[in-house]
Amino acid sequence: MPPSRTAPAASRWAWFARRLAVVVAAIALAFVGWTWWSSILPGTYSAMDMGVPEYGGGPGSAAVHAGTHGDSAVDADTTAAATGSAGDPTTSVTDLVADPGRPVDVRVELVARAERITPAGGEPFDGFTLNGLSPGPDIRATQGELIEVVLRNDDVPDGVTLHWHGVDVPAAMDGVAGVTQDAVRAGESFTYRFVAEQSGTFWYHSHQTSHPQVVGGLFGALILEPAAEIDATADAVAAIHTYPGGQRTINGATGDGHVRAEAGATVRVRLINTDSTPTSAWVTGATFRVLAIDGEDLHSPGEVEERAVGLTAGARADLEVVVPRRGAVRVQVPGASLVIGPDGAEADTSSAPGETVDLLTYGEPADPGLDPADADRTFSYDIGRLPGFLDGLPGYWWTINGGILPAVPMYMVDEGDTVVMRIVNNSGEVHPMHLHGHHLLVVSRDGQPSTGSPWWVDSLDVAHGESYEVAFVADNPGIWMDHCHNLPHAAEGLMTHLAYTGVTTPFRLGRDSGNDPE
Repeated sequence: MPPSRTAPAASRWAWFARRLAVVVAAIALAFVGWTWWSSILPGTYSAMDMGVPEYGGGPGSAAVHAGTHGDSAVDADTTAAATGSAGDPTTSVTDLVADPGRPVDVRVELVARAERITPAGGEPFDGFTLNGLSPGPDIRATQGELIEVVLRNDDVPDGVTLHWHGVDVPAAMDGVAGVTQDAVRAGESFTYRFVAEQSGTFWYHSHQTSHPQVVGGLFGALILEPAAEIDATADAVAAIHTYPGGQRTINGATGDGHVRAEAGATVRVRLINTDSTPTSAWVTGATFRVLAIDGEDLHSPGEVEERAVGLTAGARADLEVVVPRRGAVRVQVPGASLVIGPDGAEADTSSAPGETVDLLTYGEPADPGLDPADADRTFSYDIGRLPGFLDGLPGYWWTINGGILPAVPMYMVDEGDTVVMRIVNNSGEVHPMHLHGHHLLVVSRDGQPSTGSPWWVDSLDVAHGESYEVAFVADNPGIWMDHCHNLPHAAEGLMTHLAYTGVTTPFRLGRDSGNDPE
């Protein structure tokens, strides 16, 4: 009971302080409870129900989400605001496919299995294979050909998909469980069909429970040759991967791999970083040129020596090396290497150089084919970190524009828009950012304009404290994941979508859906 009015003032103030502390604690507890409850996602929901539509100054409804998955997914009127005005015609992502009547040029069947794997020279672990292999078979086609890949799931319990990393496929073929298809369950199959509009070095991997499945072996190389004939050179794929137990490999083998090439031969080395963290590669025994990044040729690349090439998660770099008259060339990454030269030839094992090729200034300028100054929409993608709840779980989560998933922006575009996006990272860690279905032109880094070759990427390393301005043309309608390719980071909330007005999806995400892309 409260103290009497005749009690000493100190006693009365102590009583009020205790009562105030109780009230404050009750309010804080209620706030935490409300925050926890409002973070819980529905059992199933559409990707289009995530977050707040952002229009970047372009045309779009002024309506935004009134809430962010408090008791249920947003209602149909809110979804309509993100996908088109009520009554406007819409297109299902399932309709965005290659010509169904066109004959197939390259057909591949891939069977996914869960099994015991032993990398060459390594230790066994429980993982996943495609046609009994990890990496899966290299898929090769020529620009302009129609590729058909039939994926069969033998016994992978969580289901599988295939995402064609860096290939701007029609949206229905993007392979993201819960967004462009359902996960392929054990005993089921799914057929991917797309035209190889691009040429270059790409790769494929599962996008269903992607972190454990990719680490465990569900990935492979996809090489698209140019339609026009070019000077004949030898070709070497170097898929970099770290299997469970920290086993660093190139093409599934630990230690030194070997590619036979005669003295004087020119070899195109296709480096693919399939890990979730950035790495670097360097060359000893010869100079080299960086021919392409992420499947896009660089303009007038010069010779490089005593510099490494950075490879963020998911990224590719094509290096040109010439085998010396004596010895061999060694292409190295931390923990593994590829020796290129005659049988028995030795190559230097120098440690990594202290400097890296700066792609902001490397090569010569050329017309990139778009003008960022004439943007139709301008977006911010600010990466941070906050304590809070993600689907009811307490933690220290990644944020996009200050929000914890699902309170993240949904970037809305119209087909034909020129889009500029400013990516800023103040989260304390590096993030390899990957937008599906599009390539990004790097305009500037930390305010410094790009002055070398046009630098196109689909996987961009953004370090803590860095900012990038990138641009692209919205020329591939769909609903496209835009996420960190450090796959645990994506599972911890660093993912959102780029959506085209009027495009919808019938697929569902959520714990009860059976679809879990990250």
